[in-house]
Amino acid sequence: MVDIPTVPLTDVADEDRFSVMRLGTLANHHRLLLESLQKVEAGLIPNLMVLMPPGSAKSTYSDVVFVPWFMARKPRRNVILASYASDIAAKQGRRARQLIKSPSFYNLMGIGLSGDNAAADQWSMTNGSEYMSGGLLSGLTGNRAALGILDDPIRGREAAESPIIRKKTWEAYTDDFCSRLIPGAPQIMILTRWHQDDPAGRILPEEWDGESGIFAGRDGRTWHVICLPAIADRADDPLNRKLGETLWPEWFSHEHWAPFKNNPRTWSSLYQQKPTPEDGDFFTLKMIHRYKNLPKNLIYYGASDYAVTLNGGDFTEHGVFGVDPEGNIYVVDWWRGQTTSDVWIETKIDLMQRWNTVRWFGEGGVIKASINPYLTKRMRERKAYFAIDWISSISDKPSRARSIQGRMAMNMVYFPESTDATEWVNEVISQLLKFNGGKYDDAVDVMGLLGRGLDSMRNAGKPKPPRKPPPEPDTVAWMLQNSEEPKKVSKYRGRT
Repeated sequence: MVDIPTVPLTDVADEDRFSVMRLGTLANHHRLLLESLQKVEAGLIPNLMVLMPPGSAKSTYSDVVFVPWFMARKPRRNVILASYASDIAAKQGRRARQLIKSPSFYNLMGIGLSGDNAAADQWSMTNGSEYMSGGLLSGLTGNRAALGILDDPIRGREAAESPIIRKKTWEAYTDDFCSRLIPGAPQIMILTRWHQDDPAGRILPEEWDGESGIFAGRDGRTWHVICLPAIADRADDPLNRKLGETLWPEWFSHEHWAPFKNNPRTWSSLYQQKPTPEDGDFFTLKMIHRYKNLPKNLIYYGASDYAVTLNGGDFTEHGVFGVDPEGNIYVVDWWRGQTTSDVWIETKIDLMQRWNTVRWFGEGGVIKASINPYLTKRMRERKAYFAIDWISSISDKPSRARSIQGRMAMNMVYFPESTDATEWVNEVISQLLKFNGGKYDDAVDVMGLLGRGLDSMRNAGKPKPPRKPPPEPDTVAWMLQNSEEPKKVSKYRGRT
């Protein structure tokens, strides 16, 4: 219902003129965001955290559209907006100010811009509501506010990697930003994640792994979190997307996101909103090696970690690995899902047949007892005659992973570079680097089962020499080896 300022008409730093757009329909994630912002104004959401990838228009709707509407709804509603730099905050202030100047806004709200105070970073409306913006690290002073918006508090990768800047950013947020809010004033935090130790990471629960919903923050506040990754990777996606579906498909296709997947750390943080540590404690980046093409003479093995709860708890994960004669391991295929057992049993058999696996490893115990009868039945029905080895259960997770950790430390494990496999490869690597502190470690369990399974076999990966044919049955050697008592055969040599 209003003309939304979008792009400045020139590159001048203080350009006040913008091109505008009037939307006919809202994308699903924009509607979800605006509904949540409206609940903030109504007092139904105390604090809102918005985690979306770059280009999703989260700042446009929060900073430019919502702020003027929030200020116009009631008199003397002050707003503070902070970003990593003062010029970025001032740009958003100009856009919001331009919207207030538009006839569409005045016709709708009956409120305009006050002429007494109209700077880009500090202006007021005719109902007495005041706006102030600035860089978070530049210091925020002025009147207290009824709403605080923190939009992209960290500049980029270089700043995110600096412990000093992260510490200063957090201190500026807690000491300067939060102290400017009146008691009970809501906060809106808008981020594209750069680092697991950014302000969102310090607030969210330690085991948070991309969930949306209501959380008790470690800062003592209650937060309503909207987490929308570029590619849906959870069954409880707030937009009800299926696994693998994109955000804003009318605008962003899978081809758009593909180049960003080449850097696993960038993809998991900026685009999937789940930053991966720069290095892990149990598995490290130095252990991650890549291959472009699979070598020949590989023997293929599989391993599975099973989950029996549909759409909840852990994932069921299947991994397929090629092992060369020297024992090097090549991760070649993967599947993960939160489905019923009949689905992942069929998928497992598909992988067995596709790669002609010689062994498939699984955890023994209760899981074996519950799934093995149906698995065996389906393998017979599908004529999938493959060996399955059930490994004894070990309760200690680090002990389960110790064998594969040793192989990775010896540079014996390789992951594909292929963009076709990028999505699952990034997920596996992310779980490895987060182990033993991430919420999900099913992929680590799969690789641990492989390592333990190979340890239980002699010469794993080395082709067995062909069997020599047995001696002809009419030879002396055969008679000596197969007779119950030694026989005198010299007199009858050559006869049976």
